[in-house]
Amino acid sequence: MKRMKTVKRGLAVVAFLVAVAGVGFYLRPLSYFNGIMYIKAFLSGVESHTVEVSGYRVHYNVHGPKSGAPVVLVHGLAGRAEDWQSLSVYLVASGYRVYMPDLLGCGRSERPRDFSYAVHDEAEQVVRFMDAVGLKQADVGGWSMGGWIVQVVAARHPERVRRLMLFDSSGIHEYPKYDVELFTPHSAEDLDQLDVLLMPKPPQVPQFIARDIIRTSDEDAWVVHKSLNEMLSAQDTTEAMLPQLKMPVLLVWGGEDKITPESQGETIHRLVPQSQLVVIAGCGHLAPDQCADKIGPKVAEFLKR
Repeated sequence: MKRMKTVKRGLAVVAFLVAVAGVGFYLRPLSYFNGIMYIKAFLSGVESHTVEVSGYRVHYNVHGPKSGAPVVLVHGLAGRAEDWQSLSVYLVASGYRVYMPDLLGCGRSERPRDFSYAVHDEAEQVVRFMDAVGLKQADVGGWSMGGWIVQVVAARHPERVRRLMLFDSSGIHEYPKYDVELFTPHSAEDLDQLDVLLMPKPPQVPQFIARDIIRTSDEDAWVVHKSLNEMLSAQDTTEAMLPQLKMPVLLVWGGEDKITPESQGETIHRLVPQSQLVVIAGCGHLAPDQCADKIGPKVAEFLKR
């Protein structure tokens, strides 16, 4: 009888914990998804570190053998280090050590109010990050806004960049033909429109997940707006910088990108004679993640040349 009561109490505790977890997941699903993502990354060998860069705390992931040649990958607007995880596994498999920093205001890095979030200042932060982790030179890649940032790094600090990789990159002086306010969605309808811009076949997002995405978007909107305002000012556009680049350059574009269309990749290709342009059919702006199986082998091949 006593044993039965103990079992019942145990089952009641388990049921209570399951109910609490269920409510927590319903209210804050992104926290649960992030937790699972971090655990999977840890189990696959990804190291998570923080380092001080120009007085700010910067988080970064690093993956691959310590003896491997270094690759630095810079994410895009409102992105984070984990955005590169699908692609980085191909580089790690080829023996590279891949560094993936969270830009200031993003991911698990500090969100300083006194930072400009201008492209040229972000570029200097990338160089100082390389200093902080002991990298004199690396193969460097950037996605979307991150591509713009690393173009500036390559132009201003060419000795630090062995090879340059641009993925669906911004940087060309071309005003967006879409509503940039969608980058900080305030409703489920805004989120649906943003997803259509980002990917050719967006999934249906459950309402409770959409609500949490919008909540976190509202919290970080000030960073996105500061970055967007700086980019739209066109003070750091790269048309004049690109012809000066001497290092090998790989351009990778989703053929259905609506954020930075293929035409922008073609413009960069014309401005950089030694560049190689690879267009991935059926992929959108999120190609480095969603089409990593098509892109990864091409990037690894480029780096080994």
